[in-house]
Amino acid sequence: MPDARPRRTFAVISHPDAGKSTLTEALALHARVITEAGAVHGKGDRRATVSDWMAMEKARGISITSAALQFVYRDHVINLVDTPGHSDFSEDTYRVLSAVDSAVMLVDAGKGLEPQTLKLFKVCALRGIPVMTVINKWDRPGLSALELMDLIQEKIGLRPTPLTWPVGEAGDFRGVLDRRTGEFVKYTRTAGGATRAPERRMSSDEVEEDDVPLWEAAVEEHELLTLDEADHDQARFLAGETTPVMFASALQNFGVAQLLDLLLDIAPDPSPTEGVDGSVRDVDDDFSAFVFKVQSGMNNQHRDRLAYARVVSGTFERGMVVTHAGTGKPFATKFAQSVFGRDTTVVETAEPGDIVGFVNAQALRVGDTVYVGDAIEYPPVPSFAPEHFVTASAGDIGRYKQFRRGIEQLDQEGVVQVLRSDLRGDQNPVLAAVGPMQFEVVEDRMTNEFNSPIRFSRLDYQVARRTDADGANALKGMRGVEVLERSDGTHMALFVDQWRAMVTARDNPEIMLEELPAGGA
Repeated sequence: MPDARPRRTFAVISHPDAGKSTLTEALALHARVITEAGAVHGKGDRRATVSDWMAMEKARGISITSAALQFVYRDHVINLVDTPGHSDFSEDTYRVLSAVDSAVMLVDAGKGLEPQTLKLFKVCALRGIPVMTVINKWDRPGLSALELMDLIQEKIGLRPTPLTWPVGEAGDFRGVLDRRTGEFVKYTRTAGGATRAPERRMSSDEVEEDDVPLWEAAVEEHELLTLDEADHDQARFLAGETTPVMFASALQNFGVAQLLDLLLDIAPDPSPTEGVDGSVRDVDDDFSAFVFKVQSGMNNQHRDRLAYARVVSGTFERGMVVTHAGTGKPFATKFAQSVFGRDTTVVETAEPGDIVGFVNAQALRVGDTVYVGDAIEYPPVPSFAPEHFVTASAGDIGRYKQFRRGIEQLDQEGVVQVLRSDLRGDQNPVLAAVGPMQFEVVEDRMTNEFNSPIRFSRLDYQVARRTDADGANALKGMRGVEVLERSDGTHMALFVDQWRAMVTARDNPEIMLEELPAGGA
């Protein structure tokens, strides 16, 4: 039978070090699906976070790949995706944003609106994704609450409508004023923030003497916000005109329970989705899903490969035969799993909004659509313009088979773009990346996961343009340009610098030279 429980599918996004993985862990803790929150670096007796499971993520203390977690809270099914914050991995974040209904944007109270934060807000606006804003790290010194509201209004153009308001300035976090009920939610610290922070709701008459001056200041600012019409309006939020705001400390687990409740109360349900041909698939129509991520190496004991698919419409049933939109070929979904970080469990059914992992479905790539019934194909995920290029070769020629298999797998996952040409051959593919840290991930995974050390040689190209077969032939032999083919069949013209690309386009107007979307733009 279909699972009729409401779904909430959202991504946690932000600038690096704003606290995404910590918040993800705190949400899972408050939903009682883990008993103790891990730490980003997992020092001492603290375990690592469930979303940062790769060895390199644990060592560096950063998210390198997106991670999905599904759990139940207040009889709702939550599909939460933690994303990388570093701009070098922005392609992974953008893929996730194609598969969610809303986003939680973290803002560091001490740093305000950082560059990646602004870019991600704009992406959400372009995609029509409603954004809830969490002012994080309020337990540390930072900007004033009103100053942060002004920054959001001025730099992003969204009207901030706080649903909670801090009692105590940044660095002296006593609790929040719940603007919907008028209550004071008082927090109590726990050792290291590893367990749920006790909280107590009280009326204004019950506020303790030590907190009265801070409470009165919060009430005064709350009244100013009301006079300024900064109260939540659901229609304006869903229309992308406003962003509800909450104040929290993910590390201390302050404000996390309110965020979970907020997601259930105001985040949008799954909705009808338009295909590339303009047809619309309603959530109650036949089954369809969109692949937004491919990941291998999650289980060291097995050669696993998981294609993450967002269920767009209908009910998925394990074992059902679906059609691959790209090839028109059918395949049976015998092995399908629900995902919680790196842990997986067999899933029998899934509903719109759910994220399902198809195991070892070799035909599936990022951006693919699968369906039952009437044909549908959803818009593909665009690839960004790479700005860094290296040639790759096997560090141990005796492990060339492992080298080829590893490069092919990382290409399918979208870890890097792999470019080839007859001149260079398969033994020396060109790896193209948005940011240089992607090459570090390739090196780490090739060595430790595929048991094939890899060597890089830097190329002096800086600019990539998309061309066609005619353009590829016309550009052959031109100085300062090389044409290679990406694994999806796209011809890529690489130029030594922006000036060479501009002059070539100016002097050869008949050659197609299209700009690709800029990473993080």
